[in-house]
Amino acid sequence: MSLYSAIARPLLFLLPAEAAHECVMKMLTMAAVTFGRSVPAPDGNPVECFGVRFPNAVGLAAGMDKNGAVLPAWPLLGFGFVEVGTVTAHAQPGNPVPRVFRLPRQRALINRMGFNNEGARAVADRLASLRRAGRWPRVPVGINLGKSRVTPLEQAPEDYAYSFRQLREHGDYFAVNVSSPNTPGLRELQAAGHLRDILRALARENPEGKPVLVKIAPDLSGEEIDGIVACGEAEGAAGWIATNTTLDHSAVPPGCDEEGGLSGEPLRQMSTRVLHRVVSVAGKPVIGVGGVSDPESARGKIAAGASLVQLYTGLVYRGPGLPKRLARELLP
Repeated sequence: MSLYSAIARPLLFLLPAEAAHECVMKMLTMAAVTFGRSVPAPDGNPVECFGVRFPNAVGLAAGMDKNGAVLPAWPLLGFGFVEVGTVTAHAQPGNPVPRVFRLPRQRALINRMGFNNEGARAVADRLASLRRAGRWPRVPVGINLGKSRVTPLEQAPEDYAYSFRQLREHGDYFAVNVSSPNTPGLRELQAAGHLRDILRALARENPEGKPVLVKIAPDLSGEEIDGIVACGEAEGAAGWIATNTTLDHSAVPPGCDEEGGLSGEPLRQMSTRVLHRVVSVAGKPVIGVGGVSDPESARGKIAAGASLVQLYTGLVYRGPGLPKRLARELLP
């Protein structure tokens, strides 16, 4: 049994889930200050994907470091790339607490965070400060963009475009999040007309041609996936992220359910099925995320056609040694 599972995780799990998250972020902040300037690129098998070179195929999913607060620390754990966010045009506190819930037996989380973040301008300022201080990580950085809660759906293209405009110099790629279940109406933006308008608005702000990916939900029919992919690739989407959290709570034991998106091991098979469908109709690379918690699950995403994988909930349950282990296991 690892030190994490024997000692650290039981202690962290004495705290409410969000408080434990903040505790870990503070520890990573100290690590970033101490070691951030000297962290080399992590080991692993390099991957070239949508014009970006990744030191290895294992990335941190959006949601863990919403504001880029500990960006220099993640390569210490062996991550080959990091996705900051979700960032919105307007700063917002998110939903009321408590809003994150553990399901230890299922190695799962339910969250209804609601895109709590400092807003695009503040995040851009922080990222610029990291660059000036020479503390920028030696791995690609993705930036996940979402719609502000106060912005009506019909104004979503301008909302995403504002965030992109503020952050475009800092991201190696961008992810359009139209699939979180925790912002009212957001998933409606996966519909072809809305998605087309968002991607066109970003294209007008993107003279450098930064890769723009689309993150989709797992709760979609095959026909819906086909339509989303066809629309996105016709409008220049450089790739796909499959998938976000699910609203299917059938794996949640009675008496343990909460409103929000379910992540972790119960999402693994569903997200992999969606990943496989996306790969079968897409002409662009796909990042697989959802239930990645061990070498078997990571290899399963790659076998289904993913070029890269991401994790979040697996890190909570398996600990900080997981990214390096997965990077080693994915060596050819």
